[in-house]
Amino acid sequence: MKIVLAEKVSPATLAVFQAEPGWKVVTHDQIKDGLATEIADADGLVVRSAVQVDDALLSSAPKLRVIGRAGVGVDNIDAGAATRRGIVVMNTPGANAVAVAELTLCDMIALARKLPKANSSLHAGSWEKKSLQGVELRGKKLGVLGLGRIGLEVARRARAFGMEVIGHDPFVAASIARENAITLVSTEELFRNADYLTLHVGLTPQTAGIINASTLAIMKKGVRIVNCARGELVIEADLAEALKSGHVAGAALDVYQKEPPKESPFFPLDNVILTPHIAGSTAEAQEAVGVQIAMQVREYLNHGVVQNAVNLPSLTHEEYVEIAPYVTLADRLGAFLAQFADGNFESVHISYSGRIAEGKTDLIRNSAIVGILGHAEGVNRINAASVAQERGLRIHEEKKAPASGGAGNVLKFTIHTRSGDVTASGTVLHGCSARLLRLNGIDIEAPLEGTLLTLRNQDVPGVIGRIGTILADYKINIANFALGREGRIPQGTALAVVQVDGDVTEDVLKALRAVDAIHEVHLASLGAKPQPVE
Repeated sequence: MKIVLAEKVSPATLAVFQAEPGWKVVTHDQIKDGLATEIADADGLVVRSAVQVDDALLSSAPKLRVIGRAGVGVDNIDAGAATRRGIVVMNTPGANAVAVAELTLCDMIALARKLPKANSSLHAGSWEKKSLQGVELRGKKLGVLGLGRIGLEVARRARAFGMEVIGHDPFVAASIARENAITLVSTEELFRNADYLTLHVGLTPQTAGIINASTLAIMKKGVRIVNCARGELVIEADLAEALKSGHVAGAALDVYQKEPPKESPFFPLDNVILTPHIAGSTAEAQEAVGVQIAMQVREYLNHGVVQNAVNLPSLTHEEYVEIAPYVTLADRLGAFLAQFADGNFESVHISYSGRIAEGKTDLIRNSAIVGILGHAEGVNRINAASVAQERGLRIHEEKKAPASGGAGNVLKFTIHTRSGDVTASGTVLHGCSARLLRLNGIDIEAPLEGTLLTLRNQDVPGVIGRIGTILADYKINIANFALGREGRIPQGTALAVVQVDGDVTEDVLKALRAVDAIHEVHLASLGAKPQPVE
């Protein structure tokens, strides 16, 4: 076996490979004639974030079987090109969870005890003991938004400080929360009741700007906020105003909308702790990431064990061509349906009808879970089933053979929560167009791509006109407008799925919800139309 370590790794990482008899290991400083030449006969490639592994580079590596990313993000790896070439792409999600959790607790303590001001004032020769009285974490209520690996690590440590932990994550089962002594609440309850609020969710259309003037207004006066997740979760100007007014007592930020920030409303404020995206940057975390990816690559090459893969599982080219459109459909149908579920997810029922029910459906199932758990941390098409199991989310599958005469391929998903069930079905048209067929008992055909507004309304005259007028007022173009109604009787419930161009702001949603005949408005942002696989 030949392994190429294209970037610098720790000695412990190197030792994992060197311990394998007969393996040739080439480190980054031994690459003399370029990476493309070096990987021409390589079985494995390990990178961090600097090396770009694109299709052109992979074309130089006919023997390559696995690419290991020492870290989480895989933006520098063309996973699609790797999949087409039968190369597994692995990453190391969760290896830095403890590091991020520890900085989060560190920030909370620093905010509570005013440590930055105490340090800077004494360095300046000023003894300001009286003005630096702090507060304790003990007895305070910690709100954790997002209960993935990092959120749970934070919650466990916070309990050691005597804090009461409340959390919100619709993708975590109540049993997991109970095991960790976390009280599950709605986002509004979380914001309203937390003395400390820490963010641990991914960036999605639903979480972007979730800390804004409206959500800040319902928080307790004196709340302290920590963000070691994504800078885009916070409307920076709104948080800065809340800090200036004293409504928010303090904030600790490790991430920003633009990095590095050249200008920031937080720079002049002394009640904000600012760190340069270092939450996962500990020696232990970096070594853990390297050792973990080395062990994963070793296990795959020695035993075929796939761990934390981010691309498709092994399929023949013909199998991949047949199911690829349904993999996309499953992801989008799951993401679309998840927005309608109210309360914590308990189980998901997946039904396959048609020819796809006779083939390999694991990837389709996992893609559905990825779509449904869109907010969850570290979930991908390979580890989706295990992540669902970790979160106490039960997955049920049903396969229906093709009917005589040839039935179309249809996927049907039902999400079960304590508040009720939501169901949707979809198919693929023309080999690449993911389409919605039915939603919560109402037949409606609509494209599952781009930005979609879904509205449930009373079936009365004038509603469609009001929707069009409001969107026009906000300069939003309608690309597709699909309609359906419950039964055939007017004055009942109707459904509209509107595909639009451009961004839909909270003001647009508020304007639509203000229409008396409109009962619900949901927003989903899905991907662009995929190209047919050849």
